[in-house]
Amino acid sequence: AREQAQLRAGVVEEDTEEWQKDSRFTGLERVGGVDLSYIKGDDTSACASLVVLSYPALEVLYEDCRMVAVSAQYVAGFLAFREVPFLVEAVRRLQQEEPKLTPQVLLVDGNGLLHPRGFGVACHLGVLTDLPCIGVAKNLLQVDGLVRDELHREQIRSLQREGDTFPLTGTSGRVLGMVSCGDYNNSSKPLYISVGHRVCLETAVRLVKSCCRYRIPEPIRQ
Repeated sequence: AREQAQLRAGVVEEDTEEWQKDSRFTGLERVGGVDLSYIKGDDTSACASLVVLSYPALEVLYEDCRMVAVSAQYVAGFLAFREVPFLVEAVRRLQQEEPKLTPQVLLVDGNGLLHPRGFGVACHLGVLTDLPCIGVAKNLLQVDGLVRDELHREQIRSLQREGDTFPLTGTSGRVLGMVSCGDYNNSSKPLYISVGHRVCLETAVRLVKSCCRYRIPEPIRQ
């Protein structure tokens, strides 16, 4: 918890890049996606993946998928300590082998500030790599009074138009993320978008939407 708090102090919750300030993201050419997925029934064998896509065409430029042995135990709220080292390794490999393909932003399958201590996997990875990162989760992490109750489900149902959003405001009054709901490929299931590092929430939501051909943004889907 102490190490997490020290790293949390390094999170930058605002735009730091010129392309982020442009409504069409002019200057953004490479968007990365990262994920660690486990073999069913085995919580120690996982595939660590990093994919880099061109932007705005969303064509694959680089792929790195490796089976890894996960040894750290799972502890709720500290998932990043179990998974992030493998994702950092993938980013470092890319920076050494194909530096020109280093992504200008990473979409992370997980949460950023939407976390019990405001430091989910997208924040953790962002601080360690110093790359802009965005958390994109498929399920609501129930923190700061946020619950997936009937009111929450009703809010999701009220998002009629593709790309509609509403803020996730905790009982503390802080906006922890944004729910984005689109009828991409006939899926009305929401995405939970939160700031990871070096990006503001509004920019994060706009970028994730612009990367969606289906429900899951293309860098993570790939």
